[in-house]
Amino acid sequence: MLAVILSGGSGTRLWPLSREAYPKQFIPVVTDETLLAETITRGLALDEHTRVMAITNEEHRFVVAAHLQAQAADRTAGIILEPAGRNTAPAIALAALAAAEENPAELLLVMPSDHVLKDQAAFKAAVENGAKAAKDGKLVTFGIVPGSAHTGYGYIRAGVEEDGYLNVDGFVEKPDEETARGYFSAGGYFWNSGMFLFRADRYLSELEKYSPDMLKACKAAYAEKQSDMDFTRVGRKAFEACPEDSIDYAVMEKTTDAVVIPLDAGWSDVGSWSALWELQPQDSDGNVCRGDVITEDVSGCYIHSEGRLIAALGVSNHVIVETDDVVLVADRSCVQDVKKLVAQVKAQGRHEHRFHKKVHRPWGTYEGIAMGGRFQVKHITVKPGASLSLQKHHHRAEHWVVVNGTAIVTRGEEEILLTEDQSTYIPLGVRHRLTNPGVIPLELIEVQTGSYLGEDDIVRYQDTYNRV
Repeated sequence: MLAVILSGGSGTRLWPLSREAYPKQFIPVVTDETLLAETITRGLALDEHTRVMAITNEEHRFVVAAHLQAQAADRTAGIILEPAGRNTAPAIALAALAAAEENPAELLLVMPSDHVLKDQAAFKAAVENGAKAAKDGKLVTFGIVPGSAHTGYGYIRAGVEEDGYLNVDGFVEKPDEETARGYFSAGGYFWNSGMFLFRADRYLSELEKYSPDMLKACKAAYAEKQSDMDFTRVGRKAFEACPEDSIDYAVMEKTTDAVVIPLDAGWSDVGSWSALWELQPQDSDGNVCRGDVITEDVSGCYIHSEGRLIAALGVSNHVIVETDDVVLVADRSCVQDVKKLVAQVKAQGRHEHRFHKKVHRPWGTYEGIAMGGRFQVKHITVKPGASLSLQKHHHRAEHWVVVNGTAIVTRGEEEILLTEDQSTYIPLGVRHRLTNPGVIPLELIEVQTGSYLGEDDIVRYQDTYNRV
């Protein structure tokens, strides 16, 4: 079996913790593990022979690769990069085409990277049950046994039972409250989990039947594939021409071979702050508090501190989330509208919707400390053995001070070795590179000065990570 993990989402519903450049699947929002790490573990635990493949994008590729290298180095089946977002049906088609090269009958277990699932034993039993149907050519979806009349999920209407599974009688959109109550009381309706199981050849044949233009574009893109480090890049122009659609609309709602396996395993798509409040243990006042938090006369709240002390007094049913650069305060009943705040941030030309204050790069991280009209100060951390690109800037000079570790600095034609408390100066327009030759993280303070300090003022000459 091949566990195909979809990790291309931007996750704005958990803003400001989740942001476009570093969304919720890379963040430990429920346990001490990231949601992606939990998903990888979930796939590997099914069977000792199960391999993991990830589908992601250019921006997130190195974070996904680091997760797979740490957890599944000897059981990774590859990372496919989408040149553009085209929804789930084309992404899964790329995985199916890759799997079919080796084994057209390979079972693909498709899982989003940003869901919570608490009961691994129940999940494994459901997958084993679904595998029997999938081997027989069925397209399996996993329907979550509803715990309430929820209006935030699409529903699957089950039909007659056959050989241990239920035939799918139909897919229905997110209902209003009255309709959801009707589904819940009637029974036979399941939340649509977005998880699927089928043979690679069966998915491709059904895609050819119901969305032939999509399959044609995916085949053309995959035919142009190229290997780049741990990644498989498909043809950009061909993939960008691919129709955009979900697997539900493109295949599952049309095929006559869709079946549903009921799943009751503590599942959540972690789709809002209120969902996180529901997922985690609450204190005697119904509060969930993470980080440095003190409360007085507070009830029914989700309070999350990334660093600073949050002191809450006399509030009920609120969400309060503190990060380095944003504080969110919302009524718990309104958190589905967080996207409206994100839209305002975008409209104002700000960057808080895309980046955290600490920005992740394949070589490490940088974090802004201070900024003025013609200066900026950053804390830079470089992983052991990692190196920044050989580059220059047209509009700024840089001063580097090493505070921990050892640095090799390329500056023009020079190569300089710096240790703790030593520094160097990079004049405007001079080619330079920073490398950590040591076995511990290299930390330094960078002071930039100049007329323009944007991240796009970089001319790269060489780059270990094949960035443009």
